[in-house]
Amino acid sequence: MSNGAKIAIGGVVAAVVLIPFIGFWWSLLVLVGVPVLGYLALDPSQRRRLRRITRKEIGH
Repeated sequence: MSNGAKIAIGGVVAAVVLIPFIGFWWSLLVLVGVPVLGYLALDPSQRRRLRRITRKEIGH
């Protein structure tokens, strides 16, 4: 199983776990907001490097 598939399955599991506790919209906000905040926390040079490399190279 590829890393992308593992991350997608983890996201689905997190959504299913969060929905009963905080509701659909809040869980969707968490699932979208956490990666966005992680991206915004990077230095400008790290963001450039992340945009430059292809998706297959991420994680190597």
